[in-house]
Amino acid sequence: MRQRKAKARQRIIDCTYACVAEGGFRSARITRIAALSEVATGTIYRHFESREDLFAEVFRRATQREVDKVAEALATEGDATVRLEHALRQFAERAIRGPVMAWSLIAEPVDPKVEEERLTYRKAYANLFESAIREGIRDDCIPDQDASQSSTCLVGAIAESLVGPLSPAQADGNVRITPEDKNALVDSIIRFCMQGLTGTRK
Repeated sequence: MRQRKAKARQRIIDCTYACVAEGGFRSARITRIAALSEVATGTIYRHFESREDLFAEVFRRATQREVDKVAEALATEGDATVRLEHALRQFAERAIRGPVMAWSLIAEPVDPKVEEERLTYRKAYANLFESAIREGIRDDCIPDQDASQSSTCLVGAIAESLVGPLSPAQADGNVRITPEDKNALVDSIIRFCMQGLTGTRK
């Protein structure tokens, strides 16, 4: 019985994730999720107290994947500047490749409970960047600065710079971004972030 319940709960989460990846949280309607999960609508509320609880769980899982990818990038070889640039590029390129999900995680208007998760994970990114910045300061490859504040600025800069390109208005208006444009966008974002962090021009 416990296994069946666990499988049903996971199926609901997976189907909700698929709905969000396709059209954002706004398109993830409970009736549709129930149909995709092959359960009754009431079954969803036996696993989750509310729609907001379900969305918060999906947000947590989706964002944790992205945080883990940034952590992996920061664990590669090279000094702190090399690893930070790699991590920022990983963030931006993954967002560009999955624009609907990225918009949902970064900027889509969401319920307060989901917004709390967004703030928690922005802090998680900042903590990762802060550790790398402190290491860079210690190794003299990054100028002395307030590592905590700088890490928060990095998160804000990269997230805000992606809001426009990821916006559903781009797709709704049939605005096409070429691969060259995407590469130029990512390069521009990374250059801005690294110049601000290191005080040097590339």
